[in-house]
Amino acid sequence: MRFKSLGSGSTGNATLVQTTGPDACNLLIDCGFGFKHLQIRLEKAGVQAQDLDAIFITHEHGDHVGCVQALSDKHRIPVWMSAGTSAAMNFDNSSGLLHTAHDGLKITLGDLQLTPFTVPHDARAPLQLTCTDGRAKLGILTDLGHVTDHIANHLKGCNALLLECNHDSDMLTASSYPGFLKLRVGGNHGHLSNAQAADIACTVQHSDLRHVVAAHLSQQNNRPALAGQILANALSREVHGIVIATPDEGCAWLDV
Repeated sequence: MRFKSLGSGSTGNATLVQTTGPDACNLLIDCGFGFKHLQIRLEKAGVQAQDLDAIFITHEHGDHVGCVQALSDKHRIPVWMSAGTSAAMNFDNSSGLLHTAHDGLKITLGDLQLTPFTVPHDARAPLQLTCTDGRAKLGILTDLGHVTDHIANHLKGCNALLLECNHDSDMLTASSYPGFLKLRVGGNHGHLSNAQAADIACTVQHSDLRHVVAAHLSQQNNRPALAGQILANALSREVHGIVIATPDEGCAWLDV
């Protein structure tokens, strides 16, 4: 199993997860770009849009939903999301391609098994998830205001994490954001700070945690070097690499 961020930030988020076994699977997690831009990013990753086997949408915000309706309809790609997410984005299921995802209910897609779990975020029934091919486990955790025991339990045993490091708390406080937006971003249903991300990474780390990808960095209220250093300080040297997912390029393919 391997994964690649196609881009991560307030301008759009999408992640590819791929297996190459007998029941190979190309899964797209979130779809937060326009149709043409997403196609370009997929092709650069070596995947054609029509080769996607499934799409999982974590929540209804525009930087995660993007072109999912058009992409699903054009290429007949099944889509999984919570009932709250589909209602909030008014997903048109006349094609019959929509499947409802539930907290803790496993989804099998070829060689991949997904386990969604609920998170606190200012969306309607948001879900994040883990993916496993039976040999390795990837945790996806973006867009949440704080970490619960429920989340930590789902992330135990992950060999790789794509982890929100949205902001530095001091930079957010000093930023030009209006007060209401500072409260929203830094609140319990907003976004994880670098320190919060480091805490959860430290909590779930183990000797086989190979990669941590810092994702969804704020362009105004964070710096890649700062996020990377805070993660590095929290994690042991057994972690092979801390990678920053950028808005334009995401990150390279990483084997789990």
